[in-house]
Amino acid sequence: MRPRSVLAPLAATLTAGLAAVTCVAGPAAAQNAPARNACSPAVSIERFSDALDKTTYEGTFVGNFSALAVDRDGAIAALSDRSALFTLDPKTLSPRSVVPLADESGAALDSEGLVVDRDGTRLVSSETEPSVRRYSRDGAILDRLPVPDALRVAPAGRATTNQTFEALTLLPGGRTLLAGMEGSLSGDTAGIVRLQTWQRQSSQSNPHSHGHRDFRLGAQYGYRADAGLGLVETAATPDGRLLVLERGFTAGVGNTVRLYLADLRHATDTSRVDTLTGQKGVRLVRKTLLADIADCPSLGATAKQPQPNPLLDNIEGMTITGTTRGALRVLLVSDDNQGATQTTRFYSLQVRP
Repeated sequence: MRPRSVLAPLAATLTAGLAAVTCVAGPAAAQNAPARNACSPAVSIERFSDALDKTTYEGTFVGNFSALAVDRDGAIAALSDRSALFTLDPKTLSPRSVVPLADESGAALDSEGLVVDRDGTRLVSSETEPSVRRYSRDGAILDRLPVPDALRVAPAGRATTNQTFEALTLLPGGRTLLAGMEGSLSGDTAGIVRLQTWQRQSSQSNPHSHGHRDFRLGAQYGYRADAGLGLVETAATPDGRLLVLERGFTAGVGNTVRLYLADLRHATDTSRVDTLTGQKGVRLVRKTLLADIADCPSLGATAKQPQPNPLLDNIEGMTITGTTRGALRVLLVSDDNQGATQTTRFYSLQVRP
């Protein structure tokens, strides 16, 4: 989605492959030496790429990216919020294919979240209703998941337009799907957003289900974003925790983008809690700051508008592409909104949660 204006305090194009490289003298050096291109003790940036900025592929604008996922063959699936799903080469980022997406009536989506399921089908969230639909590789709708009434856009529910399902991720094991709301529901304290889950039903427990494709509503959790920031993406770590991106924008100053590690364990199921106000007895998801992206070295990046760090842009998509020596390899992408003052930029990070 387009970034909203906030009042939060703000603290070389490369086309090489995205595999992270770190040179160390040995285990002791790996533990004690500062990370190369460190953003924080837990995060370092390896490279960035503006190679796809303001380009087209087979007549489709390449940009407006809102989500990333790793396909079963290792390719990068990149979702545009203008109803297009690209497949990118994992080393060069060059587009390999593009598939148009639409709702059941053929109308465009405000597509924001993406998961490649274990059978290769695509789960895509849209902010419009909001919704989560399953698509085949060629863009045909296969099914649609249920959504709690309260999470629907007003007047049908209590959500605000363009503040709904911005994030989508599948937890390890493939049985739990999670969608993150970008903004708060009416009645909830500003900054506290809902994380909705679905549980995959097996054919043994429900003979009328679609087996591995069938999800039912599960637990819901409350997550407190930083003042003025919105939750824009989540990615599940191998141990079941979440990397969470929070982002905001202040005109004349630029973007704020922070990466957190969140833990659902011990959080209260809020699916039956009408309003979240920080009340006693309701435990929100715990989070730990990993890095403020403004603290990363700029690596020679340039910005088309004022930014606290010229490396920054409207970062909105994230996926974990693998591991290197115990560190997660994380790929981020910015949404340029097809505008002259923003850039489609990919970032390759190493993250040690």
